[in-house]
Parts: sequence; C-alpha cells; structure tokens
Amino acid sequence: MKTNESYLESVKKQFLYYKILGEKAINQLEPEQLFLETNEDTNSIATIVKHISGNMLSRWTDFLTSDGEKEWRNRDSEFENDLKSKQEVLEVWNKGWKCLENALDLLKPEQLSDIIYIRNEGHTVIEAINRQLAHYPYHVGQIIFYAKQLKNSSWDSLSIAKNKSGNYNAEKFAKEKEIKNFTDDELKRLKL
Repeated sequence: MKTNESYLESVKKQFLYYKILGEKAINQLEPEQLFLETNEDTNSIATIVKHISGNMLSRWTDFLTSDGEKEWRNRDSEFENDLKSKQEVLEVWNKGWKCLENALDLLKPEQLSDIIYIRNEGHTVIEAINRQLAHYPYHVGQIIFYAKQLKNSSWDSLSIAKNKSGNYNAEKFAKEKEIKNFTDDELKRLKL
C-alpha cells in the first residue's frame, strides 16, 4: 500500500512539474505568438493547449466509471485554431489541468489496479495514468520547443541552462544523498 501512495504522490508532482513548465513557456511569449502556425500541418501553441485540455477533460471526467473517450468529446475540433486571446488559452489550459488534479486527488491507493477503459481498451489505473504522463509532457515539450523558436528576446531557461551543467551537477553532488522526487527541487526553482 505504501508503494501505491508513493506512486500517486510522485505522479501528482510530475504532472504539476509539466504544467508549470508549459505555463512558464507560454508566459514568455507575446499574446499573438500563441496563435502562430508555421505551415498548414503544424499547430499553434493555442491549438496544442486546446488538444491537451480536451484530452484531459475526456480522460479524467468520471475517470473510474466511464470510458476515457467521452461521447461528447470532439477531438477534431481541438485542432481548430479558434481561441482569440491569451486569457482564453490560459482558461482552457487551467480547466483541463483542474479536471486532472481533481481526479487524482480522489484516487485511493487501493484503486490503482482497478480496470478503466479508453476507447473500449482496458487499462489498469496505473497504466492509464502512465499513458497520460507520457502524452502531456510530449505536448508540453512541443509548446516549449515552439516557444523558444518564437521568442524574440532571450529565453529564460526552464531546465539546466546552456553551458551550466557542470555548475548544476556540482551543486547536486555537494549535498548528502537523499531519497526524494526529482521534482521537489525543480518545482521550488520554477515557482520563483
């Protein structure tokens, strides 16, 4: 049981870490940059946000009791670039993340081996969480990569700054060994 509690605590921290990374990237841009597409086969950051949020709302609403691909979800419309302001983008972003956070907060460690369905395919709760823990960082990485390309001035690094790995490692190895989630220090650093 303790392992399941640790797992839930770990995934909550990891989801929060990627949420903050996405927000830090978005906040470095001018509002109009959120809506730029480089060609007809790419998505703007606003569109990526719509997709992530749509996925979250579908997957995490009634997480344990209904299929993760809800009948009301229109996935194709998530890729229509129809958001108009940075405020709208952030509202959509926060709505999805809030749904995910609420569902995770309701989960009990003993439910991690329960079976849920996504498009009629059975997953343990752990598998379903892991599926989304791979999916959302994939898209947050797209947001960060795109934001770095669009940024007109210097980029505030969201990870170890370029040419600073030696300093970062020296700081880490100067501390005593300890067992903790990698996000503990990173979340503190990012929230500054």
